[in-house]
Amino acid sequence: MSRFPRLRSWSAILLLIAGCSLIRAQWAPLVRDANAESRIAWWRQARFGMFIHWGLYSIPGRGEWVMWNEQIPVNQYARLADQFHPDHFDPNAWAALAKQGGMKYMVLTARHHDGFALFNDPESTFTSVKSAAHRDIVADYVKAVRAAGLGVGLYYSPLDWRFPGYFFPSVYQQSAEEMRAQYQRQIHELASNYGKIDILWFDGGGNEWLGFGGIEFHGKWMGRPADQPYHDKFDWRDDETVGDLRKLQPGIIVDDRTDAPADFRIREGEDALGSFENRFPWELCMTIVDGAWGYDPRSKVRPLDELIHALVGAAGRDGNFLLNVGPTPDGEIPAEEAARIREIGQWLSVNGESIYGTRGGPWLPASYGVSTHNGKFVYVHTLKLANDATVTLPALGVKITGASILSGAAVPAAVPVDQNQREVVFHLPPAAVNPIDTVIKVELATPWTTAAVVPVP
Repeated sequence: MSRFPRLRSWSAILLLIAGCSLIRAQWAPLVRDANAESRIAWWRQARFGMFIHWGLYSIPGRGEWVMWNEQIPVNQYARLADQFHPDHFDPNAWAALAKQGGMKYMVLTARHHDGFALFNDPESTFTSVKSAAHRDIVADYVKAVRAAGLGVGLYYSPLDWRFPGYFFPSVYQQSAEEMRAQYQRQIHELASNYGKIDILWFDGGGNEWLGFGGIEFHGKWMGRPADQPYHDKFDWRDDETVGDLRKLQPGIIVDDRTDAPADFRIREGEDALGSFENRFPWELCMTIVDGAWGYDPRSKVRPLDELIHALVGAAGRDGNFLLNVGPTPDGEIPAEEAARIREIGQWLSVNGESIYGTRGGPWLPASYGVSTHNGKFVYVHTLKLANDATVTLPALGVKITGASILSGAAVPAAVPVDQNQREVVFHLPPAAVNPIDTVIKVELATPWTTAAVVPVP
């Protein structure tokens, strides 16, 4: 977070906030209740999900932050609701595509920072039900995803750009409290009226985000240190709201973007893959395009190898992968994005056993790639191969009884293995080398334990 100079006007302050980067810290404590591990077990096994950013911001087609980035007045932006005609919105098609892509759960933006809700809120006029669509998008989505046998996830942002109390909660305390009341009411609505919800993916919440991370007045305007949350007259009372959510949805899992105890942590963006971490659940989320999360026709779909490497890289570091699509204003997932998702699904149809139900390791990520394991099977994802098509790794201390190329073939190609007390050398058949990811399936004499890891020089 950059430091703020002394400012002389409210407009200058707001423009400065608009230009600063936001804190995306992981601040919530992790849950410690007796059911925490069993509650999230299905999610850790699933490994791969679909993120969907869709709302009024899809209409101008310049990303989900268009209202803020272009400083569109609240009343002017609200008129987009009169243009919201998602005539091709088909949640069953969305769910079918997710399944074709090998995804096991879905997360839809029930309400983003612009404040527009894709569900019914009797106390708000800014919803899809009261827009030109006259439709409860969340209700239709939940029904379709559940029917497809996928995990049902909803994204919700307590942050709402329409409330000045978000930016200056101490000065506009009443506005901040009205925003909090909306947050509490809408989470209760989502938890009460849509059946079982598996994931609540919070964003924009917590005291770190108040004021956009931002600025405070102590005799003069100054930047709040990046490692310090807002602490003054207002509080989100996340424990109350998330506590109500958990009471109504006992099996739900939530992320760490409120101040309430969380089930899993978030790493956001293509540069956030980070290091190996098996002490707690975490998820990498990124866009399928090289641009915004919301619809923007100028964005280009990322290459298949980049997306496979992100998925494999997350699994090999013991994390999940949530891949985002941005449907068009009328509700269709762009054809190029859908095609890429199906390509990932084709790859998983062959290599899925090296992702689903696995844990990261035993070999830590290094220049060779990553590894995953499930019981007595270890999967070595060789993302960078030397010219001689050999992979040398440190010894495991467990005898390797065999190795082959994971290819879906009835008789997989065998991989000769040399092993001693110091190292293991895999000799890959040159014809079996895959330019995206050559997966070696390694069988051990005894199962590997989840916690143990082996550093790779």
